[in-house]
Amino acid sequence: MRVLVTGGAGFIGSHLVDALMAQGYQVTVLDNLSVGTVANIAHHLGSERFRFINDSILNTTTLERLVRRADLIFHLAAVVGVKYVVEDPLNAIIVNVRGTENVLELAHKYWVRTVIASSSEVYGKSTVVPLREDGDRLLGPTTVPRWSYSDAKAIDEYFALAYARKGLPVTVVRYFNAYGPRLDPRGYGSVIARFFTQALRGEPLTVYEDGQQTRCFTYVADTVRGTILAGTVPEAAGEVFNIGSDREIAIADLARKILALTGSPSEIVYVPYTSAYGPDFEETRRRVPDVHRAREILGFEAEVPLEEGLRRTLEWFRSENL
Repeated sequence: MRVLVTGGAGFIGSHLVDALMAQGYQVTVLDNLSVGTVANIAHHLGSERFRFINDSILNTTTLERLVRRADLIFHLAAVVGVKYVVEDPLNAIIVNVRGTENVLELAHKYWVRTVIASSSEVYGKSTVVPLREDGDRLLGPTTVPRWSYSDAKAIDEYFALAYARKGLPVTVVRYFNAYGPRLDPRGYGSVIARFFTQALRGEPLTVYEDGQQTRCFTYVADTVRGTILAGTVPEAAGEVFNIGSDREIAIADLARKILALTGSPSEIVYVPYTSAYGPDFEETRRRVPDVHRAREILGFEAEVPLEEGLRRTLEWFRSENL
């Protein structure tokens, strides 16, 4: 089977490529390297079953050429990370909405099964936890750029589900805080990456506000396994799935775990969100997925405990001399 992975040189995308190659697929990666790196996929470049195209999902000429040759599409290319979105919301909206529109329009034209990567961000500030795929969304005002990413991903989902109603086999996966090797050490898309980088450099670990906001972190191998199931289980077509662990942890507790794991002498410093993102910023206190639908339809459940996943991630950070 010929698989196209957009954003395949990125963090989750490159791990997805690894899994697909290990399973014998022919894999083509489309990535403009705005966030991803060739280093993430360099070990596949010599394979006859692998191709890398350095281009954008906004280039419909290139995209069409690749889609019409594909049997399955995993669409992960996007602007991700709160800091990137807040700094340039226009670019994030264009890439995340127009790019997904392009992928789905061509997938529909050539009738290619597609998985659209969405995010737990679509739930916004909802306080009804655990967060169900069919639950209500609660967002802040449009004057807060923070929520433009949530809306863009929601529009992606509307597109996907509209094409599903026309019969296209398309599935949406909502990721919950994936982490693991190949995280961006700058931490733009992951608090775990930021904490590891700060701890290994002996810098203070910056925890925003009181640190009692909670998240559920999913080791990337689990994220990838759920993604592949979403693209291969027949009953997944037309569905939306939370892909993540439902183990909740406060960010301050996560910081303490990483300090203990690394043996770092760093201290924890509490800073307001405004220091990092400016005055027009909002955040949600809890984000816990309801995982019943993924378990029942996909047979998916996150398996790697947080402590084990953090240990594996630390090994990679140390191997990179970070």
